Amino acid sequence: MTDRLSALDVSFLYMEEPTTPMHVGGLAVFQPPSEGFDYDRLVRLIEDRIGLVPRYRQKIRWVPGNLANPVWIDDADFDVAFHVRRSALPRPGSDQQLRELVSRLMSRRLDRSRPLWEMYLVEGLEGGRIAVISKTHHAMVDGVSAVDIGQVILDVTPTPRDVADELWMPTPPPGTIGLVTDAVTELVRRPTAVVDTVRMGVLDIRNTAGKVVGAVGGLAAAARVAARPAPATPMNVPIGEQRRFGVARTDLDDYKRVRKAHGGTVNDVVLATVSGALRAWLLSRGEAVGPSSTMRALVPVSVRTSAERGEAGNRVSSYLVDLPVGEPDPVVRLSQVSFAMKAHQESGQSVGADALIALGGFAPPTLHSLGARTASRSTRRLFNLVVTNVPGPQFPLYAGGAQMLELFPVVPLARSQGLSIGVTSYNGGVYYGLNADRDALPDVDVIGALLEESLTELVDTVR
Repeated sequence: MTDRLSALDVSFLYMEEPTTPMHVGGLAVFQPPSEGFDYDRLVRLIEDRIGLVPRYRQKIRWVPGNLANPVWIDDADFDVAFHVRRSALPRPGSDQQLRELVSRLMSRRLDRSRPLWEMYLVEGLEGGRIAVISKTHHAMVDGVSAVDIGQVILDVTPTPRDVADELWMPTPPPGTIGLVTDAVTELVRRPTAVVDTVRMGVLDIRNTAGKVVGAVGGLAAAARVAARPAPATPMNVPIGEQRRFGVARTDLDDYKRVRKAHGGTVNDVVLATVSGALRAWLLSRGEAVGPSSTMRALVPVSVRTSAERGEAGNRVSSYLVDLPVGEPDPVVRLSQVSFAMKAHQESGQSVGADALIALGGFAPPTLHSLGARTASRSTRRLFNLVVTNVPGPQFPLYAGGAQMLELFPVVPLARSQGLSIGVTSYNGGVYYGLNADRDALPDVDVIGALLEESLTELVDTVR
């Protein structure tokens, strides 16, 4: 039996446009080992580990006449050298040049005739560092294992772990007659399959909002949030094909100190930091900011219990949170964010995974991807931006002996949303990746600097 794409996964292919490429990415910066790290070493590492993620050697095959969703087939001509590419900056390459390279690579859509992923080794960074930039299409991720190629190349020690040798023989693809026969058989068994596929691709967010509210209990407060359009902001404009990428680097201990002094969670402190930065950014643009001004964020949050953390897969809820950008006091901002998040969690007011599963099998692969997936389906503006926060390991990781120093997520943009913010904590640091429309936010680096200043403002209240 062929491995068919789900209705949601194929909808990302149907909805993908030049201005909204549907891939999630990452920028990882490494310090090479004393013996060095080059392109050939990265290719060998991926060749050794790619058997752990079989999807990365598969491509999409469309069914004649679109009688059913496309299927995954082994790429008999799979060429790892096509997917793993080499780039370099003029030595000594600066962080600004690296960010510009990320911007250009993330602006390009993936080749649909091949497995939907790419990885770039970037050499020439100052200090002898190297970087790895990765891109993976949303349709690639199955929502169960939540493992991608960027994860399997990492080790907890400088010495790479042993992986069993694998002799990979591609399975012959089904013929046209077989594809049509399977599609007809599936239609006989489940005649609503075509309707489901179309619905997932074109369902208006107004219907979605109503069903989501019903799925989480019909709570009146959730209904009011969903029915109220997000505030107008300079970042919510028609977007183009090109991107800008900004970053911010902060210390996890600072968030813990603020949390300990003022209550809430580390994620609350992150959202308060984002609120303060967006407030300062709006003021820097001369925008009117009043005491009640807000910007609405879609915020995915893990809801897995401690007993479930050993299981594969992800359980998440995503909340619509009005960030208090009009509040000048950083402690009050944090208090307002903490109150809003706690109210969501206690009342179940969420656009959550369970609700979206009821709408068509939605199963987010990672928290970053959840935010992007939910945002991409909006045809009416319910929120201004996506803010994803993924906790990472608090110990160093290595790829082929090279120590990973920093990790910045790249969350794709939805229509009319000029900024997405991805946050990842790793080895004592908290790293922000700011993916922005090139024309709408030429000052994305300003937001990166303001994030660091906003956190400092909160830390100063502790001192």
